[in-house]
Amino acid sequence: MPRIRKVQIENFRGISSVTWAPNPGINCLIGPGDSGKSTILDAIDLCLGARRNVQFGDSDFHMMDVDQDINISVSIGELDDALKNLDAYGHFLRGFNPETGEIYDEPEIQSETILTIRLTVSSDLEPIWSLVSDRATEQNLVRNLTWVDRVRISPTKIGTLSDYNLSWRRGSVLSRLSEERADASAAIIKAARDAREAFGENARDQLSQAIIAVNETSIELGIPIGDSVKAMLDTQSISTSGGMISLHDENGIPLRGLGVGSVRLLVAGLQRKSIEQSSIILVDELEYGLEPHRIIRLLGSLGAKENSPVQVFLTTHSPVALRELSGQQLYVVRCGDEFSIQNVGTDDSIQGTIRRHPDAFLAPSVLVCEGATEIGLVRGVDQHMTKDGMPSIMARGCALVDGGGDEMFKRALVFQKLGYRTAVLRDDDKRPTPGLEQHFKDNGGSVFSCRENFAIENELFQGMSAAATISLCELAVEIHGSDLIDAHLKTASKNQIDLTDCRREISEEARNTLAVASKFKPGWFKSISTMERAGCDIIGPGLEESDQGLRLLLESVLHWACNFEIFPLEHNAEFVVEDDILNFLS
Repeated sequence: MPRIRKVQIENFRGISSVTWAPNPGINCLIGPGDSGKSTILDAIDLCLGARRNVQFGDSDFHMMDVDQDINISVSIGELDDALKNLDAYGHFLRGFNPETGEIYDEPEIQSETILTIRLTVSSDLEPIWSLVSDRATEQNLVRNLTWVDRVRISPTKIGTLSDYNLSWRRGSVLSRLSEERADASAAIIKAARDAREAFGENARDQLSQAIIAVNETSIELGIPIGDSVKAMLDTQSISTSGGMISLHDENGIPLRGLGVGSVRLLVAGLQRKSIEQSSIILVDELEYGLEPHRIIRLLGSLGAKENSPVQVFLTTHSPVALRELSGQQLYVVRCGDEFSIQNVGTDDSIQGTIRRHPDAFLAPSVLVCEGATEIGLVRGVDQHMTKDGMPSIMARGCALVDGGGDEMFKRALVFQKLGYRTAVLRDDDKRPTPGLEQHFKDNGGSVFSCRENFAIENELFQGMSAAATISLCELAVEIHGSDLIDAHLKTASKNQIDLTDCRREISEEARNTLAVASKFKPGWFKSISTMERAGCDIIGPGLEESDQGLRLLLESVLHWACNFEIFPLEHNAEFVVEDDILNFLS
């Protein structure tokens, strides 16, 4: 059961150059849209697929530079005896070190024997497949796998048109399940002859005008076709290939009529049973046509929870899929100045983050918030801003992650190490370990913090206008009841200020009391939903009248989340408020 050990791609579509050593089991490629995930699957399919004719165009070349050849090399291990045949492939057998990923031109005692297949496309757009080794090149030896061997190692691709595999067609999964073949030609030809006679009688009346015209013209031109031409079925135009034989249900309805998800599930299950013929599966957009529970079932069928007997390459944008897979099975794909494929890994912090925030691994930017309050605030203010025509941070590809308080920088570092554009939004009433935050910033992370010794509640109640502060207090009353809010205020002020006082006048003392009281359990705005409502209905609309510190904090966070790289945004415990920045934000 051959398995891919190494993939090397050069100058193919969005990939300038990349080298990747995949796992022997599940390999799930994740990352933003247009990052090159599907291109990797296509490269493997084009290099190993059993095709006689493949069409390429100028757009298949990286940056459309046809002067640089497309080169796709796939090295396969776990070779069976036929692929290790010295007479056929002896000059092309190589060695692979699974520990280092290094390939040796000749097999060595401690290495695995492999074959490398290369697909090359030059400016003439003609694809050339060949086996690769240095010693064969030195001897001017050129050859490819035999067609039989190419068919055996050819991957099965489960795409949107997977119903192809539910007929006995060349290369379909049904044709790989066994050596059995049904010969439908005799039955089809007999049926066609019978139908020809029956149709001819009806066609005489249905097509009479055309038949008369043909008869008259043939006589006029002296063409010998007889006295009376007939319209009959042509048996030679009826295909008798195996593709005419397909699976049907108990009512005689072809199984290709099943839903897309059902077809993909069935084909994946059949592929597991045909691993003796093909052990490599390609699945683009795993979640296409599937509900969450069927995504889980499909992953199970592909071997996600076991030592898979097949090697699977798949792409996904489904958080459900990420929760079901381990970090060892996930690879983050990045395209930029350099194309990269990076394994997520299996550290406890990484695996826990995948379980809690799988959607964040599918976004290009991640904002780690100290807690639910900050997440709700950013979401709410963002909703308000979008009403005024500003782009949503979600539309610009920013995911919000609950940092879990003291764990926020550890969580942020998980994303940063994997190449995500990452920032942290934190309070300053309890500061993180200085070294941890500095390490995050030194590696390109952005930190947005409240003013010195302020929590987010201090920023709001001490930075908003009097009218907005009263509205925020009234929202807390609506959510929790006047008795609880009044009791909190009296406790925080040692019975100096109550709810009536706050409704009458927002003094500096009242602002301090509100900030302290709002943090008492259960917390006035300690859930995403409550703070999201406050952000959308009160804080966002009142931001223009707020003080400069609060404005700069919130608008700078949204500016970063929307990826507007117009001016540097470096915020620590103290703000440097500049008029030109505030004017721009306005």
